[in-house]
Amino acid sequence: MNPIGNKEKQLRKLPGVDRLLESIREEPAYSETPKSVLVEAIRSVIEKTRARILQAETSDNEIDTGLLLSAVRRKITGAMKPNLKKIINATGVVVHTNLGRSLLAEEAMERVREVATGYSNLEFDLEKGRRGLRYSHIENILCEISGAESAMVVNNNAAAVLLCLETMASGKEVIVSRGELVEIGGSFRIPDVMAKSGCILKEVGTTNRTHPKDYEEAIHENTGLLLKVHTSNFAITGFTSDVSLPEMVKIGRRHNLPVMEDLGSGMFIDFSRYGLTREPTVQDSIHAGTDIVTFSGDKLLGGPQAGIIVGKKEIMENIRKNPLTRALRIDKMTLAALEGTLRLYRDPKTAVRNIPTLRMITDSYEQIRQKADQLAGMLEEQKDSRLTLDRKKIFSKTGGGALPLLDLPSAGLGIRIQGMTADGIEKALRKNDPAIIGRIEDDLFILDLRTVQHDEFSMIADALRLILAQSGK
Repeated sequence: MNPIGNKEKQLRKLPGVDRLLESIREEPAYSETPKSVLVEAIRSVIEKTRARILQAETSDNEIDTGLLLSAVRRKITGAMKPNLKKIINATGVVVHTNLGRSLLAEEAMERVREVATGYSNLEFDLEKGRRGLRYSHIENILCEISGAESAMVVNNNAAAVLLCLETMASGKEVIVSRGELVEIGGSFRIPDVMAKSGCILKEVGTTNRTHPKDYEEAIHENTGLLLKVHTSNFAITGFTSDVSLPEMVKIGRRHNLPVMEDLGSGMFIDFSRYGLTREPTVQDSIHAGTDIVTFSGDKLLGGPQAGIIVGKKEIMENIRKNPLTRALRIDKMTLAALEGTLRLYRDPKTAVRNIPTLRMITDSYEQIRQKADQLAGMLEEQKDSRLTLDRKKIFSKTGGGALPLLDLPSAGLGIRIQGMTADGIEKALRKNDPAIIGRIEDDLFILDLRTVQHDEFSMIADALRLILAQSGK
C-alpha cells in the first residue's frame, strides 16, 4: 500500500472522543474532573496525533490507545494546575518585575485575608451610616507618613501619571527636561502617556544638561504644568546638570504653575542609613513644596501593585472628580494590602524588619553568607558525589527600575551536577514544581541567596535530589 493509503488507514483507526472519554472516566483519579477539561484534553491529543500522521513521511506504525491515554492524562494534569503559581526567586533581583515584584509583609496578607473572606466597609461610612469613599481608608495614613495634605490610590503608577496629567493640564503644554523622558518596562514611555492624557509635551534642555533658564524661557500662556520625572531606571554620568526639585518649585511659584513629580519607585525609607545609595523619598518631594507626587506601591514601597498620588488638597479634589478615577480604581484586596503595608511605616525599623522587600535590600553580606552556608549544609547532607557546590561572592540588584547603579554584595551557591551543563541545570530547576529561577555566570548555575527565603531551602534541596535521582547513577 502506498504511503497515502497507509495514512488514511491510520487516520481511520484513531479512536473517537467518546471512546477515549469513556475510558478515562472509568479511572478513579478523573471521576471528579470536569467533563469540559477531559474533552478538551482528548481533542487536543487526537488533533496532534492526526497532524503527526499527516506530516510523517511513512505511516506504518499502529495507533497505540494506551499511549494516547497517557498523553491525555498529562494534558489533564497540566490543565488542572493553576497557571499563576509560586516560584523561587534565586536571581538576586529583589523587585523582579517578571517574577511578581514585591513580596507582601505578613501583616498585609493578614489584612487581605480578613477583608477578602467577609463583608467590609469598603464604601460605607460607619460613623455617618451612609455611603463613603474607598480612598478614605488609606488617605490619613499616607498623609501621616508623607506629610502631604491629601492622598488617593489608583491601580498602578502609569495610571496615576495619566490621571494627574489629564486632570491638571489637558490641552495645555507640560514642560519636562529632555533627559527625563524615560521608558520603563512594557515600552511605557512618558511622552506616550502624555499624549494619551491630552497634554502637549514641551521638551527643554538636552539629554545631559538642563538649566533653570530652560524652564523659564519655555513658559508661556498655554503652559499648564511643570513635570519632573525621577530617572530611577537609568543614570547619566559625566558632564551633566539638572534642575533640582526645590528650584523647579520656585519657578512654578513665580509663574503660578503647579509642579508635579513622578517618582516611579517611590519610597519612605532613607536607604543611606543602611550604607546604601540615597534616593529621594516621598517626604523629600512633599517637603520641597511639590504640588502632586506619584509613585508605585509595589516596588520599593514593598506593597501591592498600586499607583499612589499625594499632594495639595485642592488639586487632589479635582483629580478625584475626574471620570477616569472610577475606571482606574483599586479593589478591596489591594486597599487592604496597602493599608497593612503602610501601617508598618509608622516605625521605620519595624518597616525594614517586616517588609520583605526592604529587608532583602538592606540585609548585609554577612547575613546573606550565613544563609548560603545553611543551604549548602542541607545540600551536602545528600552525600552525592555528582553534586558539587561553589560558594561565591556575587552582586544582587534592587530591580523594579530602581537604583540602577547599586550593586548589593551577596553570597551565591554555584551548582554543578556531573553530566549536566549549566543550561541543563537551569532548565531542570525551571521545570520543577515550584520552579526555581537562578542565573548563569561563567557557565555556572548560581543561586543568589539574597532573594531566597528560609522556608524555600527544603524545596531547593528536594528539587536537586529529584534531579539527581532522575539522572541516574
